Amino acid sequence: MNVNIQTVHFDADSKLVSYVEKKVAKLTQFHDRITKVDVYLKLDNVVHNIKDKIAEIKVHIPRYEFFVKQSSKSFEESFDVALDSVITQIKRKKDKQAA
Repeated sequence: MNVNIQTVHFDADSKLVSYVEKKVAKLTQFHDRITKVDVYLKLDNVVHNIKDKIAEIKVHIPRYEFFVKQSSKSFEESFDVALDSVITQIKRKKDKQAA
């Protein structure tokens, strides 16, 4: 599984990057044929004082692609909610294939 983490409008510290990598590694429990995971961490409303932290996760599985976008006040929270959502999508697709 190839993991690609990109940050937009800021530089992520090593703690955030390792947090994301550790969480993404758990995706293999839900599907064994994941080829690539793209994680985009973005800062929105850079001009204003209120900065929204956006996490986007794109999971590539042969013949399927799952995408989730989530925003909140912290990257960890955005990423966790997005990851839960993409796990739900993967489980639903796997259940549908099994049926």
